[in-house]
Amino acid sequence: MKLTRGVPAGALGEPERRAAGRTLLDGESIAAVAVFLVLAALPAVIAGYPIYILPQYMLFGMLALSLALLWGQVGIVSFGQAAFFALGAYAMGLAMHQTALPVNGAYLGLLGSLALGGALAGIIGYFLFSAGVRGAYFVIVTLALSIIVEQLAVSQSQITGGWNGMFIDRMSLTFGPLGEVSLFEDAPIYYVVLVVVAAAFALLKGLTRAPFGKLLVGVRENEDRLLALGVRTPLYKTGAFALSGAIACLAGALYGTHAAFVAPSLAGVQFSTEVVVWVAIGGRNSLLGALLGGVLVSSLSNYLSAIMPDYWQLALGILFVLVILFLKGGVAGAISRMLSAGRRS
Repeated sequence: MKLTRGVPAGALGEPERRAAGRTLLDGESIAAVAVFLVLAALPAVIAGYPIYILPQYMLFGMLALSLALLWGQVGIVSFGQAAFFALGAYAMGLAMHQTALPVNGAYLGLLGSLALGGALAGIIGYFLFSAGVRGAYFVIVTLALSIIVEQLAVSQSQITGGWNGMFIDRMSLTFGPLGEVSLFEDAPIYYVVLVVVAAAFALLKGLTRAPFGKLLVGVRENEDRLLALGVRTPLYKTGAFALSGAIACLAGALYGTHAAFVAPSLAGVQFSTEVVVWVAIGGRNSLLGALLGGVLVSSLSNYLSAIMPDYWQLALGILFVLVILFLKGGVAGAISRMLSAGRRS
């Protein structure tokens, strides 16, 4: 008999089952609010390099969120998130370099990256999902996408700078006659990135509670049954992939203007694999777990690469294997199971 949080499913009425689901979701939401409040308070108590580098880690967390939507909600593993991330960074750089524009180039870069990521992922997803591409075949296609974007960035050196990369200025917020807010200092752009990451998390969290999100879970659990019921699952998967691509592209655009540089390796297979590792360690079924996995594991990777440059990938690989072996569902899954066991006892 199926259990719902330690109670036989038949013993719960529909209202009780809905309340149980809301309680679990609200717990993650409360934890997320606490995390964002701590991040918002950090610039008031510390300064220097941590405030400079944390926005980049938060954007890696946002990139991990885009994969968690696919992998956790729909059951689709994508190795192409880094490709969208890099495309967003290059789109931001190209827009910022157009000094003759009548509008703030940064705004054009942000909106353009959203449109580019959503449109490209939507087109690719439509043809793949309509053709019934699933599982390992989808992984191969998205892996090829990362390779293609990296090679395009290298070959189109007159536009992208090739292996030398592209330098991008820090963006500023302009409000017409009301003036301009400079983001050249670390604290202002820190808060801009924090707001965007929090908004992305809230959007995806709300999506999981909406009917669209419930259907995505149905696709993950039993797509064939939904097809038999007449649900056009390829369209739902295409929508999820398009949203995922748009979020990854937006994160890349902000990363480009914050780091002031983008290189072809940002779209490479190695970085794409790292994103999958972040989500697997943090917990693919938890948006907050994926977000924190992106932030913490990427920062750990940078730390390890500094103290052991020849072996940091080996250390990260060992951590990944240990999590897969002993922490099913990642760190967030392990914490959820411990809390559930504590409530039952």
